[in-house]
Amino acid sequence: MPLVDCKILDLPILHDKRGNLTAVESGRGIPFEFNRVYYLYDVPGGSARGGHAHKKLHQLIIAMSGSFDIILDDGRECKSFHLNRSYHGLYICPMIWREINNFSSGSVCMVLASDFYDEMDYIRNKTSFDQLVNS
Repeated sequence: MPLVDCKILDLPILHDKRGNLTAVESGRGIPFEFNRVYYLYDVPGGSARGGHAHKKLHQLIIAMSGSFDIILDDGRECKSFHLNRSYHGLYICPMIWREINNFSSGSVCMVLASDFYDEMDYIRNKTSFDQLVNS
C-alpha cells in the first residue's frame, strides 16, 4: 500500500465544561476493526521504538499524553508526522516501515491494532523490507 493511504484522522470530541471526551469504536470512524490495544510509556530519552513493518496489520497510533514523531516509509518515499493531541490518530496501513522517536517526557503512545500479536506478521529488517516492496 502506498504511503498516501497513511494519514492523520480527526477523532470525535465531545466538548463538556467538565472536560472533553473522545471515544474510538472498532469499525466506526477508523478504516479497520481493532482486536488489540497496547501502549508505550516511560520511554527513556533518546530512545526509539518501531523499526519494523507489518505484512497485514492495520494500526491507529494516538499520542494520549505528550508528543512523539513517527517516520513512515513505503520503500519509495518517507513522511514524518508529529503527534501531540489525543484527538488525532495516525492511521498506518500494512507494508509501511515505521520509526517512532523524539518522545517527550511523560508521553504515552497508544496503538489500536487490527489483529492480535503475531510475530510472523513482522518485517524487522529494513533491507528485506525495501527488497520486498521494490521487487
